[in-house]
Amino acid sequence: MGFLERLTGDIVFLRGGLRALKLTTPIAKNPTRVFPVVIEELAETYGDSPALISDRERFSYRTLAERSNRYARWALRHGLAKGETVCLLMPNRPEYMAAWIGITSVGGVVALINTNLVGPSLAHCIDIVSPRHVIVAAELSALFATARRLLKTDAKIWSHGDGADGPRLDHEIDGLTGEPLRPAERRALTIEDHALYIYTSGTTGLPKAANINHYRVMLASGAFAGVMDTTASDRMYDCLPMYHTAGGLVATGALLRNGGSVVIREKFSAREFWDDVVRFDCTLFQYIGEFCRYLVNSPPSPNETKHRIRLACGNGLRPDLWDEFKTRFRIPQILEFYGATEGNVNMFNFEGKPGAVGRIPWFLAHRFPNAVVRFDVETQQPVRNAQGFCERCAPNEPGEVIGKIINDASKPGNRFEGYASAQQNENKVLRNVFKTGDAWFRTGDLMRRDENGYFYFVDRVGDTFRWKGENVSTNEVAEAINSFPGILDANVYGVQIAGREGRAGMAAIVCSGLCDLAALHAHLCAHLPDYARPLFLRLQEEIEVTGTFKQRKVDLVKEGFDPAVIADPIYFNDPQSRSFVRLDPALYERIEQGQVRV
Repeated sequence: MGFLERLTGDIVFLRGGLRALKLTTPIAKNPTRVFPVVIEELAETYGDSPALISDRERFSYRTLAERSNRYARWALRHGLAKGETVCLLMPNRPEYMAAWIGITSVGGVVALINTNLVGPSLAHCIDIVSPRHVIVAAELSALFATARRLLKTDAKIWSHGDGADGPRLDHEIDGLTGEPLRPAERRALTIEDHALYIYTSGTTGLPKAANINHYRVMLASGAFAGVMDTTASDRMYDCLPMYHTAGGLVATGALLRNGGSVVIREKFSAREFWDDVVRFDCTLFQYIGEFCRYLVNSPPSPNETKHRIRLACGNGLRPDLWDEFKTRFRIPQILEFYGATEGNVNMFNFEGKPGAVGRIPWFLAHRFPNAVVRFDVETQQPVRNAQGFCERCAPNEPGEVIGKIINDASKPGNRFEGYASAQQNENKVLRNVFKTGDAWFRTGDLMRRDENGYFYFVDRVGDTFRWKGENVSTNEVAEAINSFPGILDANVYGVQIAGREGRAGMAAIVCSGLCDLAALHAHLCAHLPDYARPLFLRLQEEIEVTGTFKQRKVDLVKEGFDPAVIADPIYFNDPQSRSFVRLDPALYERIEQGQVRV
């Protein structure tokens, strides 16, 4: 990168960064101005202008404030104390946002429950936050029933909507006034107070409930309002789950802060995506995970280039899709970012550098202290030198990204707020990193930082595995597989073979039709070193993902490659025939007994 290119990039970054800082710097200076207060201000300013739009219901700014006040009064009527929790199990809709804004406005804490969970995992997410109340949308009552008998908490269950048993919350809400809260009804709140629980996606285990205080709610809405340069004329298309940060705080708050509108769809649909974008005249959309791959793999839509989209903002757009996605759908700007719900590491790719998750230029490094440290795949821990300290990676050397924890009231964004379960906190904190006594947040993400300062995602900690003495990045292997014609998706992981060191590569793949395994074998030989080529292929009809399209690996790893317990066809990368051959029980036994070279 030459001087002029770097200078241009710095200017672009500075503009975006200054917009974000303009809206976020005042947060700590006005500690009682929390998000519900902002909603009251917006109602005064924008009144009947559309705030939240869906096919189901439409809220103006005034309606949103009034509806939120009804939920606040419901919480007060039932004696919800400051800091006590209400679980919210409801599909995407404007009412969802009104509920949590209202309850948090009087000091309640709202746990945003994943609507895809069932049974033990759903019960776990409710129990770990010890709620006093649980709100269940009528259409999710059958799902909730799978967990109810497993619950250990003694919470009051409220139904919301027609067709469900139990006390009807919506009936009670409708009987309350939506007028602004009187002074006697208000409770003293600051940005330090707890507002939400937002759960990790649980890709490798049970979800954890991350503590989200009012500062983080304000930060998410303000920072992205600046980053995306939103205006009152903008419309955001939001089809991501509102129980996660991207769909529930970033996509919504970034538009509301500046008087724009948010179009809410209950679930993502690749077939109807562009039709919706055009129908609602959207100017932005929020993406995450494999969202973009679904769109690229979909048949052409007449509306995919007839939209007025000016910017797509999100995280997880893979390098192998970037250019095709931008060109095919005529997206003027892609703004990729990196950040964890509970973490303190945030970065943005303002310049649209294909594949990069972001950059932290020299003039902002003091505000966002982070590092990439050397990581041992075998121990799953950062490497320590002879003095016991961690070491920073060289340019383009993969390592774990960490963010410095600074317990300074003037810098709340550098803190780590932790989880509902205190014992889970210490695993995310790395101590005595570069000097005795310092503490850094572990992102659990492996990245490399190039010589120009751009960060590129490599893999999740635990996903990278070691085989034949080499580190194998599941993300890198998946990109190579996905670049083969006819592959719709690939989930790469490592499996154990009896008597072998490390883990052998395995890929669950989904094909658009019959997969040419001979051609795929040749493709992988041309694009991957020997140690990184999958030893096993598992052909599936679809890849299991979380509610935010993150691939689940835990069950695949447990099942391994035993054809006796797996119904899907499995193929072995046979080194003798140099081809993928069908794995049957006899071949499986020979591999496990060490009779086949791998």
